[in-house]
Amino acid sequence: MVKKIAPSLFYVTVFACLALVSACKQPAPQQAPVEVVTPTKVVLPQPFRYHKLIESSPGKYFDVYTWGRGKDSSGAYLILHSDSTGSHYTTTYGDLEGSVIDVYNTDMNMDGNPEILIESKAKDTTNHINIYAYEFRGGKGQKIDFPKLSTNTKKSYRGGDVFSIKEGNLVRQFPMYDGSGADAKPTGKTKILQYGINDNTFTVKDISAVDSTKTTTNTLKAKPVEAAVVKTKKADKPKKEKHTETKKKKKKHEEEHHTKKKKKHHHSEE
Repeated sequence: MVKKIAPSLFYVTVFACLALVSACKQPAPQQAPVEVVTPTKVVLPQPFRYHKLIESSPGKYFDVYTWGRGKDSSGAYLILHSDSTGSHYTTTYGDLEGSVIDVYNTDMNMDGNPEILIESKAKDTTNHINIYAYEFRGGKGQKIDFPKLSTNTKKSYRGGDVFSIKEGNLVRQFPMYDGSGADAKPTGKTKILQYGINDNTFTVKDISAVDSTKTTTNTLKAKPVEAAVVKTKKADKPKKEKHTETKKKKKKHEEEHHTKKKKKHHHSEE
């Protein structure tokens, strides 16, 4: 015997099945595309070309600008010092040769006064580097002249400088060349110079691995020579003593001979 389904229950069951089938056929909701935000390059208004913000300590800022209309191989730099804690605001500026590569902040003499170093590259045959350095005491910038390369170092210099701050000091590296002009060839060696500050003056120390290896080799070679000298002196000492004893015996023999001769002469007079 087949049971009859009530009409109302039948329609409810049918509608439920249709709704289930309809839901299975619908596509899954798509996720909204992630928008990739590309940082926009800040375009400085003319005549400014470069800007870097440095915070040397909380509340103390340095805004470094370069500016100039026309060729980018020359212009000027501008250092705006803002001390919001002490409400001091000063301006430091000077002539600029070349385009700015980077700006560094350090305290090489560890006296609590920050130093701002501006690195620029000149456009010439060697692409030489200029460093404009200032130490800020009481908010005022005091310029420190950056030392030039020695005459011997200039012979092997063709640019390619890489500057960095390591342990509070400015480190400079560049490849060394052999020859002059267009015929100069890289030697494969690297010159490494370390700069510090003492009494408002730059100090330079050559820390090249090539030089330190050469110094160590020379020191090791010198030790056997020193040992040989000492050994020779010790070997000569017994000969010297033997010669002295022989000389003393000879002198004693002469004195005894002279005494005997004198006594003999005395007896003959008697």
